[in-house]
Amino acid sequence: MISDQRSAVRKRIKKRSPDFTLYLITDRKLLSETGKAYSATRTLLPAVQKALKGGARAIQLREKDLSTRDLLTLAYKMRNLTKQYDAALFINDRIDVALAVGAEGVHLAQNSIPVEAVRKVVKKRLMIGVSTHTLKEAKKAEKGGADFITFGPVYRTPSKTAYGAPVGLHGLRDVCTKIKLPVFALGGIKESRIQSVHKTGVYGVAMISEILKDDDIKGKTERILSAL
Repeated sequence: MISDQRSAVRKRIKKRSPDFTLYLITDRKLLSETGKAYSATRTLLPAVQKALKGGARAIQLREKDLSTRDLLTLAYKMRNLTKQYDAALFINDRIDVALAVGAEGVHLAQNSIPVEAVRKVVKKRLMIGVSTHTLKEAKKAEKGGADFITFGPVYRTPSKTAYGAPVGLHGLRDVCTKIKLPVFALGGIKESRIQSVHKTGVYGVAMISEILKDDDIKGKTERILSAL
């Protein structure tokens, strides 16, 4: 059933497709017992490495509070790590950092530089992912030249309350049927919900806490990928 759904999704998509179905987004604060960002810096790379050992092949480095210098330093280290596992690295929002470290792509928020402007600059050097929360935003990303989108929050989750009410499975299915970009479901995606989410026609899922807060990151990653 899942393989049939995957085939249907690939036929619908008109652009080059990402070669990953799990999109892991970093948040080093989740790895700190105190919740302080600075105390978790040294734990992020080992945590990501566990996910890579579990089969993750795409990492979005999303540490918004870091200075440019600190972000660049971390990005170089993350790039070296992802190379070891033949995984793609995406840098959140910072095109300059993505180009500097040789990342595979950049991920844009709704308040970032417009995707069409980024495409003009990077051409085909970088893949471009875009965070979207409505069908209108998804269509705009597609028209602007994005390679894929994240869409959500699908379920209610504390980290995404600023984006309003959850779009739900119906909203997710609607977007998947009306645009030809790969769609990654985001927001409250749990291992137990993957089957339900997959039936909407998504290309994959984006996760943060479901993986990074697990006591067995490698094992959790393996189970997620098995379900996908």
